[in-house]
Amino acid sequence: MDYTLITGACGGLGGAFVRVLAERGEPLFLTGRSEERLKALSEKLKEEFPNLAVKFRACDLTSEEDRKAFFDYADEEEITLSRLVYVAGVDTQKAFENYTQEKIVFQTRVNFEGALSFIHSSLKRGKLDGKFEVLTISSMSGICPMPYFAIYSATKKALSQFSIALRTELKGKAKVTSILPGGIPTREDIKKDIIGHGFWGKVSAKSPRAVAVASLKAVRKNKRTKVVGFWNKFIKFFTDITPLSIQLRFIKKRWSKTEKDAF
Repeated sequence: MDYTLITGACGGLGGAFVRVLAERGEPLFLTGRSEERLKALSEKLKEEFPNLAVKFRACDLTSEEDRKAFFDYADEEEITLSRLVYVAGVDTQKAFENYTQEKIVFQTRVNFEGALSFIHSSLKRGKLDGKFEVLTISSMSGICPMPYFAIYSATKKALSQFSIALRTELKGKAKVTSILPGGIPTREDIKKDIIGHGFWGKVSAKSPRAVAVASLKAVRKNKRTKVVGFWNKFIKFFTDITPLSIQLRFIKKRWSKTEKDAF
């Protein structure tokens, strides 16, 4: 029995992936920061889907030791994988000079280092027969540099570029797809951001379930990248043809007005 490993399983988007795959009866291996929340999620799934195979273990994605312990547990439980969905991410938004060293390390490790580590370890625990799937959740925020959202933007861009390169390396062995969603109304602070961005925030936002369904369809088809939603495709096209200096002035003006640190 092969499992789908989902990081950030207790979050809004991670939870949507969990739900969609549970409805399909696919075995799930879940992780997040809280063992308590993972246990509650597992129990809820087993109540609703009695025949569903569910395993879980908490993991601090910033810790090399914790990541190793996580996959040691997987080996002890003889868990093999058919898919990795790397959802976990930190979307802290503030001027770079206002970060602490700890916050810099935290955000870059969760968004990028943790992703690479989990991908590497997951590949070693799956059959590389062309059917293994790797889904990385990047962001529309990674399509251009973003003042006041610089670390998030840079790490999501790095994750996308890594995923595209890896896809070429693993041709015939595994499918790798990078997902670029816009706003996803999960936490209250994100919902406020979407409202604050007006018309474009509203039309570019997609529900967690819509993103999950589109993502799973894209990786099944072995798409290189997937921009979720018509308006986000339009925004990306417009961004690609707009001079960078104009983009930066617009983003700086818009994003300098708010600051958040939800982690």
